[in-house]
Amino acid sequence: MMRSDITAHDVGPQGSPSGAGWRTDPTAPSLPEVHRSIAIPHGAGWLRKLFAFAGPGYLVAVGYMDPGNWATDLAGGSAFGYTLLFVILLSNVMAILLQALSAKLGIVTGRDLAQACRDHYPRPVAIALWFLCEIAIVACDLAEVIGTAIALQLLFGIPLLWGVVLTALDVMVVLYLQNRGFRHLEAFIIGLMVIIAGCFLVELILAQPVMADVARGFLPSSEIVTNPMMLYIAIGIIGATVMPHNLYLHSSIVQTRAYERTDTGKREAIRFATIDSTVALMIALFINAAILILAAAAFHTSGRTDVAEIQDAYQLLAPVLGVGIASTLFAVALLASGQNSTLTATLAGQIVMEGFLSIRLRPWVRRLITRGIAIVPTVIVTAMYGESGTANLLVLSQVILSLQLPFAVVPLVAFTSDRTKMGRFANPAWLKWTAWGVSAVIIVLNVKLIFDWITGA
Repeated sequence: MMRSDITAHDVGPQGSPSGAGWRTDPTAPSLPEVHRSIAIPHGAGWLRKLFAFAGPGYLVAVGYMDPGNWATDLAGGSAFGYTLLFVILLSNVMAILLQALSAKLGIVTGRDLAQACRDHYPRPVAIALWFLCEIAIVACDLAEVIGTAIALQLLFGIPLLWGVVLTALDVMVVLYLQNRGFRHLEAFIIGLMVIIAGCFLVELILAQPVMADVARGFLPSSEIVTNPMMLYIAIGIIGATVMPHNLYLHSSIVQTRAYERTDTGKREAIRFATIDSTVALMIALFINAAILILAAAAFHTSGRTDVAEIQDAYQLLAPVLGVGIASTLFAVALLASGQNSTLTATLAGQIVMEGFLSIRLRPWVRRLITRGIAIVPTVIVTAMYGESGTANLLVLSQVILSLQLPFAVVPLVAFTSDRTKMGRFANPAWLKWTAWGVSAVIIVLNVKLIFDWITGA
């Protein structure tokens, strides 16, 4: 049942609903320790305001280039050359749309997606959604733990098991940076993204791909549908693109900006937040495309069409390209990617627990819980099965993320299309149906991916 006795307290400036359509008091902020902590300069020029809003999109974008995506990009490039670049582009466009809706939900309603679900659904449903989301966050953290451990092994020869244990230390990095201010955390994330992009830029220069072939790869090809193996990898790329925890994360961290709570202020905040996330996701597009292009130029053209695992790519890059630094740059980018993604995943864990359950734990306790749950199974599997076990665990983590995705995407599109919740900011008809169409495509492809994984197809 929805609350009908809306009071003046629930109505924001200029008649925009801040609490209309929600059951509970909207005053409890998301991430209270950093809520509205970053000032937006009044009367400043467009560029200064854009810079003030820049940051959250980059925290979101790192989830789209995490180690869990590397395997599908490597497999696609080595097996089929540049053909699947179109799929990476298409999945990125879908991600841009859903992240823009996530930012809009947080800006307009003052709630993150977890709080919105708690307020709208009966408590048993909200608890179930929280449990599923926690599993997804642990699965995501699992991929980051494995990716970071592999990078440490490749770079420094640290045994995989010890690398997994060492990943627990990055919890302290999050705490230190957030205590210094949310801008410091954003700057650290952006710095690591620059390192990743720089590494792959050098890799592409060394690989010397044929640019005409690269350009053709961004065009749709009927072969993607007619070739069963190519279709399977394409489904894997799209299915693993939108990370469910990113939708919760983005709807929260956009509220770190102290924008005006008027219709004009919210409209401006939505515009700048959308630009921020779109630019950041275009960087993610470059990195994901670069991994596939590198695999195509280095492996596919030399007849190595079976390279799908990160360790194999690392071992082969230097001899194939004839430059020793190629493998090192690849491992450095992997380490930065794993570190980046795990920072945002642990932050998302805090948002989800507080949003769904209204339970506040000290940030270090929350992050240790999330990281501990991810590390324990990884340590056990690594100790028992070694590298092959961690590779299988990486695949399993992506399947778990696929299972959770509908439970984040469907509420997001429904809430942002609901005029009783969003007022005049509700999605117009064209955006509403586009969002539902994108959601349907992602969900169907994820179901297909899960079915193939279960049946071993």
